[in-house]
Amino acid sequence: MIALLQRVNSANVIIDEIIYSKIENGLLIFLGITNEDSYEDIEWLSNKIVNLRIFDDENGIMNQSCIDKGYNILIISQFTLHARTKKGNRPSYIDAAKPEISEPLYNKFVEALKILTKQKIKTGIFGENMQVNLCNDGPVTIIIDSKNRR
Repeated sequence: MIALLQRVNSANVIIDEIIYSKIENGLLIFLGITNEDSYEDIEWLSNKIVNLRIFDDENGIMNQSCIDKGYNILIISQFTLHARTKKGNRPSYIDAAKPEISEPLYNKFVEALKILTKQKIKTGIFGENMQVNLCNDGPVTIIIDSKNRR
C-alpha cells in the first residue's frame, strides 16, 4: 500500500463539475493498493499517517501531527501510484489491485482513519474520474510504502 501525503492549506475533489469534497488545513492522501495488501498494511499505514509529525508547532518546527492539530483529511484512491515504468513509455498497472480487492481495502482504510482521528474523513468516489485541486503547504509531500517501512 502506497500513500502519497500532501500537507495542504486547502484541497477539493470535483466529480462531474461539482465539488464533491473539500478540506481546509490538513492532509490530502492519494492511496494506491496492490493485491498483496492486507488489513495489517491498513493498520500500520493509518497509524503512521495520523501520528506523523509534519505540521508546525508554535515555534515553526514540524513537530505536530494532524491529530495534534485537529486537521482534516481527504483521501483519494489512486491506482497509478503502482505504475511500472521500467520498460517502454507506457506505464503498466499490473501491480495495482483490481477494484474487487482494492475498494474494500480502501473503505477499511477510510474507516481506520475515522476511528483514529475521531473525525469525519473526506473522500472522492472510488473508481470515478476526479479532478483534485490543492494548495500544497510548504510544500510538504511525503511517500509512505507499507511494504518498504523505512
